[in-house]
Order: sequence, then C-alpha cells, then structure tokens
Amino acid sequence: MKLLVTGGCGFLGSNLVADALRRGVEVTVLDNLSRVGADRNRAWLGEQGHFDFVFGDVANPDTVSAIVEKSRPDAIYHLAGQVAMTTSINDPRADFETNALGTFNVLEAVRCHAPEAVVVYSSTNKVYGDLEQYRYEEGATRWTCPEHPEGFDEATPLTFASPYGCSKGSADQYALDYARVFGLRTVVFRHSSMYGGRQFATFDQGWIGWFCAEAARVAGGDGAPITIAGDGKQVRDVLHADDMVALYSAAVEHIAEARGHAFNVGGGMANSLSLLELFTLLESIVGAPLPIRHGPARESDQRVFVADIAKARRLLRWVPRVGARDGIERMMQWTREVAQIGRAHV
Repeated sequence: MKLLVTGGCGFLGSNLVADALRRGVEVTVLDNLSRVGADRNRAWLGEQGHFDFVFGDVANPDTVSAIVEKSRPDAIYHLAGQVAMTTSINDPRADFETNALGTFNVLEAVRCHAPEAVVVYSSTNKVYGDLEQYRYEEGATRWTCPEHPEGFDEATPLTFASPYGCSKGSADQYALDYARVFGLRTVVFRHSSMYGGRQFATFDQGWIGWFCAEAARVAGGDGAPITIAGDGKQVRDVLHADDMVALYSAAVEHIAEARGHAFNVGGGMANSLSLLELFTLLESIVGAPLPIRHGPARESDQRVFVADIAKARRLLRWVPRVGARDGIERMMQWTREVAQIGRAHV
C-alpha cells in the first residue's frame, strides 16, 4: 500500500505516519513545516522508519499535482490546514488559500492522476457554526444541550461562521461533492477535540495539550494563574491519538460503505469534558491546585460540541477505546518528557 499524508509532520499526521511505517506502508509526506513542533516531529518520524518527504504547500497546485502524479497513492490523508479560528480572523486570505484552495488542489490532483485513491479529509465541528440556535442549561461545571443528549449528529445544519468555518466548510463540501460528481472515494471527518503525543499545542489550538503543559508548569513551581477563555463551562468530547489512528484505518478498510459520507467524530458523551472539569482532572493527576484566570470568551466559540458517533460506529465499525482520564494521564507523561528533553538541550 502507498500512502500520501499532507500535513504529515503535524500532531495528527505524525501519529498516522508513525503507525503506517510500523505496518510497512510506503509513505510520502507533504508538509511546509509551518506548525509549531513540525520540525521536531519530522526528526522523530525519521527515527521510526523511512519515508519520502516533500517540503511544500497544498496551496500550490503544481506541487500537489506533481506529488500525486509521482506517488500514485492508494490512500491520501489530507490533514494540511490552518487550524486556529483566531488566525483565520487575523489573516483570512491565508486561511482560505490553505484550507479551501489547498483541498481543492488535492481533489483535482486525485481526479486527474489517482482517481481510485481513498481520500480522507480532516474537517471540523466548526462547520456547524456557534450552535446558538439550541437551548442550553448551565450547571455547576458545564453547559448542557437538552435537545442533543447524545451529542450532535451529521443532520445538524451547516452554518459556516468565522473565516475558519467558511474555509474548512467549503473544503468539507468540495470533498463530498467530488464523490457525487466525479466518483472519487472521499470521506470527511468532522473532528471534535483531539489530543495525544506529538501535539505541540498553543493557546489558540490544541487545548488539551496546552493545559497539560500549563499544569506541568504550575506543578513545577511556577504559580502564575492559567488563563482560560470565558467561563470554563464550554464542553468538548476528547479523542486520543490512538483512537484517531484506528479511525483513519477504518475509513480505508470500509471505504465501500464510507465513500461520500461525512462523520462527526470525537470521544462521544462518555469522554466529554468542560474546561473546569479538565482542571479538576489535571489537579488530581499532578497533585497540586491549579489557579485559573478568566479571560474574554472566544468569538464564535460553541458552548457545547459533543459528537454523536453513532454513524461512525455503524458504518466504520469504530468506537473510541481510550478513556479521557487514561488518555490525559498519558498526555501529561508525554508533556513532562518533552519538557525534560527541552531542559537538557538548554
């Protein structure tokens, strides 16, 4: 099997590439190394096995066309993208060129050079907008949405809010339409919150990883409060990297059923956490109180998004296996190891 991974040196990409290398898959990676930690992930992947690396940007159609024509992949994991809503507001053109135009370039290259390839696109729950059309109830530690007790399914109306929502939503719809019109074997995953090893998170993206690093900082003796956006009661379902790897493999394995479908994917209601609940969990893991400071709420931030994963369970035969506490304990361990390596090189 031959696999092409765009954005293969990012968090999700590096986990998928490492798994493919362990299984003896022939892998090509396309990445512009713009993400924080991408260089470190590329070096780490080099220790896992041999792969072909191409430095380039999906926004360049000639680059994408050439790599697809040359590698003729059996499957493509299209993960390259601009991933922060705040960045999309600051630079909407770059956001559009990376997410919408970049995905169009991938789909066109596949249509012209590898029409039998499976294309799995990493979309986002932000295609559903801020979800303020629903009623919410405020509890002591979280918001709940009584109308969707098992989470939001794929019938939720699309509402592209923010430049990020528009660019990812456009790409999402192009991927599905290329299955309808051109017969491509495309699958769209509308992700909730992902976390795990190789995630070099920032305040704007990768909230589990960011707050694990902040908890390690406080536990290490730096008592400065941790800043959170809003009231801390916003809820997401969290999905560990190991379960993501299994999910992408399931899409390829079950492509006959999955082709042309979008799936809401996350940890499900059983693995949902508010920020406040995450801090309680982190305090029990690090054995120290974590002081917090509330900043302004983020623009277009959903009060609740939990993925109803029934469709993925039915068509892909996939369910998450890593529970939130187990996964976050593992994330904390990886965060500490990375911090120790960083101090050793200072």
